[in-house]
Amino acid sequence: MSIEKELIERSGNRCELCGSEENLSVLEVTPSDASAEQSILVCSTCKTQIESDELDENHFNCLNDSMWSEVSAVKVMAYRLLSKLGRQDLLEMIYLEDEEKSWAEAAMASASSVEVRDANGVVLKHGDSVVILKDLDVKGAGFTAKRGTTVRNITIPQDVEGHIEGRVNGAKIYLKTEFLKKA
Repeated sequence: MSIEKELIERSGNRCELCGSEENLSVLEVTPSDASAEQSILVCSTCKTQIESDELDENHFNCLNDSMWSEVSAVKVMAYRLLSKLGRQDLLEMIYLEDEEKSWAEAAMASASSVEVRDANGVVLKHGDSVVILKDLDVKGAGFTAKRGTTVRNITIPQDVEGHIEGRVNGAKIYLKTEFLKKA
């Protein structure tokens, strides 16, 4: 049986992330050995966003359900997407076996090749926690990120040098690393 047929049977001919039934295709969850156990069936919308790294947070609200899948490849992809979206609330609830967690983090570690340092020169990595060193006005959000606030599970954006991305007061914002220290 081909990988695509196995995935169609396993998923009930639906995207394993969002449940859509249109324009389905196979996506290997890297690093993989090109097997059905390490691949997922996704719709064109999910696949386009995953491959372009421009994630629509509203579309991926579906991860609230797919993160509970019994299929390891689906859970690993949900974990990676939730990490990119900075959804610490959901990341704290997802359950991954040790093997699944190392699989999920294997590709994430190789993707973040940009080295970012905090105000003290300490290298920051994807998933670290940082503390804000001074009150920062957040443009467009109408609040101030207060000194001493801990920002958990940061992401390192590839397109904005000298910044990290994290959630403060429920808003996803970019913060200059010169005003942060590793927690």
